[in-house]
Amino acid sequence: MRDHHPTLLITGFGPFPGYPQNASGLLAQAVADRAARCLPGCRVRVAILPTEWIAGPQQLAQLDAEFRPAIAVHFGISRRARGFVIECRARNIAARMADAVGALPPGGCIAPNGPETLSSTLPAARILVRLRRLGVPAALSQDAGSYLCNAILYHSLAAARKDASRRGFIHVPPGLLNGMAHCQLDWDGALAGGLEIVRACLGWRHARRQRS
Repeated sequence: MRDHHPTLLITGFGPFPGYPQNASGLLAQAVADRAARCLPGCRVRVAILPTEWIAGPQQLAQLDAEFRPAIAVHFGISRRARGFVIECRARNIAARMADAVGALPPGGCIAPNGPETLSSTLPAARILVRLRRLGVPAALSQDAGSYLCNAILYHSLAAARKDASRRGFIHVPPGLLNGMAHCQLDWDGALAGGLEIVRACLGWRHARRQRS
């Protein structure tokens, strides 16, 4: 039976080397605040995950155990992103790159006995169409990288295999906060698009873009 009061988990990341202010964390909080106001009946939870190989997945597991979300939307930043980038899969790989506390991943993969890839369970194609219809730049991607964004997506999708929840990852440009020239997404567009992503996951009808 369909849950008419689903729990929605929205996450972003905290600071990490080179990015003392992480746009994904601010966007996650802003989208969650707006979703709580605009989507009656939806239980919204938000968290800023530490950009750490150990603590990040641990906190996600704690959130899953506490809230059992029907939908989880994770935001992160990517220098390659010009608008919203909807990640379609996670890879079982972990780059030898230091996290926010200077630690390296325990090994070269995320789960030694896990599958090589896991596919997003969000309606990626539907999200893409709705974002473009809203006038917000968006694209699909098959490569979430090999850093913490990919790791969180992999762990989240592993959880989705157990509870059939809808989970996925969205990259946004780091220049979202300062209007860098190559960034095609402004803050208003990011906020409107973030809410539209949530609406698409919930199966709500398309909304017109509103400036805040």
